[in-house]
Amino acid sequence: MTPARAFTKLAAALSLFVLATCMLFAGAAGAALPMEQVPGGEAVLLHNFRPIATFRATFLGAPPAVRVRKMEDRIDALTPRQMLQPVETSPFSFDGGRGITVTSGGSILFALVDGDLDPQEKLTLEEAAERARKNIVAALQADAAQRRPDILLKGLALAAAATVMAFALLWLIGRATRLLVGRLQGVIQEEDAGSKLRWARHGWLLVQRVSQLLMGFLWLSVAYLWLTYVLARFPLTEPLGDRLGDFLLNLLEDIGSSFIAAMPSLTTVVVILFMTKAANDAIGNFFRAAKAGRVHAPGLHADTVSATHRLVTVLVWGLGIAIAYPFIPMSNSDAFKGLSVMLGFMFTLGSAGIVNQLMSGLVLVYARALSVGDFVEIGDNAGVVSQVGVLSTKIINMRNEEITIPNAVLVGNPIRNFSRLAGERGTLVSTKVTIGYDTPWRQVHAMLIAAAKQTPGLRPVPTPFVYQKGLADWYVEYELFAHMDKPLERIPVLSALHANIQDQFNTYGVQIMSPHFNAQPANNLVVPPDAWHAAPATPDSGSGKS
Repeated sequence: MTPARAFTKLAAALSLFVLATCMLFAGAAGAALPMEQVPGGEAVLLHNFRPIATFRATFLGAPPAVRVRKMEDRIDALTPRQMLQPVETSPFSFDGGRGITVTSGGSILFALVDGDLDPQEKLTLEEAAERARKNIVAALQADAAQRRPDILLKGLALAAAATVMAFALLWLIGRATRLLVGRLQGVIQEEDAGSKLRWARHGWLLVQRVSQLLMGFLWLSVAYLWLTYVLARFPLTEPLGDRLGDFLLNLLEDIGSSFIAAMPSLTTVVVILFMTKAANDAIGNFFRAAKAGRVHAPGLHADTVSATHRLVTVLVWGLGIAIAYPFIPMSNSDAFKGLSVMLGFMFTLGSAGIVNQLMSGLVLVYARALSVGDFVEIGDNAGVVSQVGVLSTKIINMRNEEITIPNAVLVGNPIRNFSRLAGERGTLVSTKVTIGYDTPWRQVHAMLIAAAKQTPGLRPVPTPFVYQKGLADWYVEYELFAHMDKPLERIPVLSALHANIQDQFNTYGVQIMSPHFNAQPANNLVVPPDAWHAAPATPDSGSGKS
């Protein structure tokens, strides 16, 4: 069953219920409604949805509830002719006080005594009795009017017309909603067709839900107005219609009054937030200029500009919201206080790990341990930094894999940054070989440097250089250093460098091998002076760095 059909059936059932109720009231003798119990031992006499009087005293041994029950029986016993007779009041006296009876056609309906008066109203007994007399007259006249065929037929005709109009409005609302939603769907499809992001289609479900809520609100509004109008067409239910109408008017009046009263506070909030945004924009211009190098400030480095900008933005907006919060309507209400406590409790429980990551990220940024584009080694992971985030850092390794490392892990591990001190020279790359003592070290240096100069991806300037890292028992450990521009190509460049090193050593007949002796050789393994500068070494190759 569709929502429109269900609502239509509900409206029809309500209309039949109202009409049947009115007809039952017309055929009945204006039965009194059950009394309304009031706190403090008081009881209110109701008839035809109309309050007649409030009783507070115990009279002749009967408490207020018993008195009202007897009064209801007397009113129900009135004949249609007695209902049309004048209602009169008569004073009387009794031991300890005085009272006034209200009669119709010689029949006593109820009596008011001094104890029934409300001290806060400051009414006399005569005034209270006169008000009760007018109330019962209006209730009995409604009984009489409801019995008239012309009144009943007129009410039925107006109720039927209102029902037809309500159904028409419901149909128009449903039709307009479908047309509007269809138009929005066409616009969303057009936006998706011309957009690479295709974000609009994800909001389609939200559009449907909003349209359903709007249509439901309009349907309920029509039903409320229809029920208010129909109830007011019949004398018996007229007080209910008046109450519904008064409730709606009072609600609109309260909303309007609250909105007008909140205008100064809302204006103050808007001004504060506008000034906060202006200050944030000005600060943003300063940081953008600092990042571009147009502005220099003490302690502000290019690596920390973005993080400092984010921190200052959070502080500025936090200060602005804190200043504007007291001016927000209902900010001092219990609902706002409860929501603040709940959010604070949730943030306290769930943000311990997040705060740890945030603080670790700040440590990394302001320690300038790494930045985007640096070639780093963190534990077993080596690669180029692609993003330094608030909670984690991403690096791309030599296999073109993106690795996400939490900032807290970075802070707890040593970071080897191969690019920080390289400057314009590029990132250093190195490799090691071990050669026996019978090979001239100058020749080894020259061969390694020649291999580096022949390797694509390594810079010829600055010139590659070799260090002798250690003098072991049977061999010398040499390490070749060279500069490269693309750290991510480290593996293929090293592979090409190793190939060129083998070619160089093979060309000059030098074996890449670390000798080990089980016995002392017959002759000492030394290099004679005439072989110190064996090719490709030159006579000027006499320093430790070539």
